[in-house]
Amino acid sequence: MNLPITRREFLNSTSAASAAAAMGHTLLNAPAANAQTGGQPKPVVIASSNGLQATAKAMSMIQQGADALDAVIAGVNLVEDDPNENSVGLGGLPNEDGVVELDSSVMHGPTGRGGSVAALRNIRNPSKVARLVMERTDHVLIVGEGALRFAKAHGFKEEDLLTEESREAWLKWKENLSRTDDWLPPHDIETRNISMGLQSALRNHGTINCNAIDLRGGISGCTTTSGLSFKIPGRVGDSPILGAGLYVDNEVGAAGSTGRGEANLLACSSVMVVEYMRQGNSPEQACLLACQRIVAQTKMKRLLDDQGRPKFNVNFYAINKRGEFGAAAIWSGEKFTVNTGEKESRRLDGAFLFKRNP
Repeated sequence: MNLPITRREFLNSTSAASAAAAMGHTLLNAPAANAQTGGQPKPVVIASSNGLQATAKAMSMIQQGADALDAVIAGVNLVEDDPNENSVGLGGLPNEDGVVELDSSVMHGPTGRGGSVAALRNIRNPSKVARLVMERTDHVLIVGEGALRFAKAHGFKEEDLLTEESREAWLKWKENLSRTDDWLPPHDIETRNISMGLQSALRNHGTINCNAIDLRGGISGCTTTSGLSFKIPGRVGDSPILGAGLYVDNEVGAAGSTGRGEANLLACSSVMVVEYMRQGNSPEQACLLACQRIVAQTKMKRLLDDQGRPKFNVNFYAINKRGEFGAAAIWSGEKFTVNTGEKESRRLDGAFLFKRNP
């Protein structure tokens, strides 16, 4: 892949704002990365790093003629149903009260519809409930107790989603609370050394995002999560918010995210990734631009390192109408999964803005 601007040049840009502007202009007509060959684009499925099984399942269904939305939901259901995956569904890490709360969103490109649920308790497959919100209501987002009642009305059974492993992780966090929760004292833009929770190894931002193109060229996506571990009850991140944690435009492509949801909510990043692709950027380049947008927008000193870079990470995954794919994160070391139907699902390195110190 040959880019008109190298990543080293990008990293050495004198300011975040000028780098974003320059990159957007320079790459407007750049050749796209990871292009599928041939006349009609082949189907593709992309997901976050925990999506090896999900992408394989989704591609298998797509090759048998399934709609992309059916495929991605079936794919993420494998992760939601896995008690050993503590970032989504059954076994997800709980809020600060020890209760698992789940968020999910879906978008169906061919019909331009979407649905989502947030702070949903006791239902292991929020992605399925989000789809029902899209198909069986005139709403887009249902939350909390209302989402639970809606799910039960459609036959979903309540169950305790807190596994022993997740319960032990929660108890360990409770026993060592200190400054690792999300309650902040009064502070301003210059305040540092508070909210150390975002640095703690015990905090989990795990999520799965999965986007796909089917044999008819239909594009759909799904994001599902148990959210930030040990969060304040009722906290909602970017995953169920269309335009932030997921966005699909059937004429352009799809994008989704994992990582610090608060940063992504403030930047409405997924819709921006799609818009960057509409301007002519490849999926990878569009994801890098979204990362740069968050860097430029993050001003609170408590969230920045000594060099003014975000302490947190946000990851983006994208596909475009031509079947090209890409991913990027603020910090290095992140991977994504992809299945193009020609081989088994692969886990690949994503692009990044800043390299982590060894």
